[in-house]
Amino acid sequence: MTTTLPSEVSATQLLVRPALREAVDTLDPAMRRIVSYHLGWTDQHGETVEGAGGKALRPALALLAAQAVRARPESALAGAVAVELVHNFSLLHDDVMDGDTERRHRPTVWALFGTPAAILAGDALLNLAVEVLESTGDLTASRFLTGAVRRLIEGQTADIEFEGRALVGVEECLRMEDGKTASLMACAAEVGARLGGGDDTVVAALGRFGRNLGMGFQLVDDLLGIVGSPEVTGKPVLADLRVRKKSVPVAVALNADTESALALREYYRRDRPPNEQDVRTMADLIDDTGAIGWTRERAHRYIADAEASLDVANPPSDIRAALTDLTRFVVERDR
Repeated sequence: MTTTLPSEVSATQLLVRPALREAVDTLDPAMRRIVSYHLGWTDQHGETVEGAGGKALRPALALLAAQAVRARPESALAGAVAVELVHNFSLLHDDVMDGDTERRHRPTVWALFGTPAAILAGDALLNLAVEVLESTGDLTASRFLTGAVRRLIEGQTADIEFEGRALVGVEECLRMEDGKTASLMACAAEVGARLGGGDDTVVAALGRFGRNLGMGFQLVDDLLGIVGSPEVTGKPVLADLRVRKKSVPVAVALNADTESALALREYYRRDRPPNEQDVRTMADLIDDTGAIGWTRERAHRYIADAEASLDVANPPSDIRAALTDLTRFVVERDR
């Protein structure tokens, strides 16, 4: 397992961070303070801090996609900023909907500034993302973004609907995660390739790369929610099980034909929320069904499909190596 981003991804952050700050600086001061805290740039008092930000995989993917079609990374900078803004819009709203009080080892925005502030901050980032990408004048790129947001909302809607059901099918759970996570990863690659001047065939191939990468990323995220260390992930231990979210390994476990699956279903049917011992028992039952191994194997299949799509895109060898390194990071990370 690893927590180290590929060097090519880290290098793209040197381009993205100043452009992202420039976009955020256009917000009004009160909103800018909240957004800067969420992005890990400042503490709750507005004082500068270092090292609390996210992985910035989506903007890195946009810039690498531009280079995959033999353009300079700067050509896709607006797209990189836009997808990162949309991603953070979704995180702000997700934390409110899920009731999560901690992200990246810090209090979430709603827990610190209040629910209305978190909702408005998310709205502001979504609007800002559209403005940034529209400034390129590329309507196709803008449609990629708005289409991804629509699918993201559909995925989030399904996620919430699943919470009220005792049983969810594995395939419908995979479709939900495709909307919530993979759609924006696909968009990042499509927008980057489009702004870099790629033809439709290559843009579509890189979009498939991003979608499969996103699915692999989300399945590993699901696993970390069950078997990950909170000291590393920055999230409370077994947080998803506490609210009985239907992630993919949970859906696989609930649909298994085993005694452990039967016992797990009882926890998901109870009226009262699970206590500390319950969530640990639930995690053990999920593992007993073989769902952890199934999910890990499926994540590797998505990554293999992502790498296969590079045969169609045919990027320069150094960019192909960087994209391949990114797939390795996604399945080997521990946060």
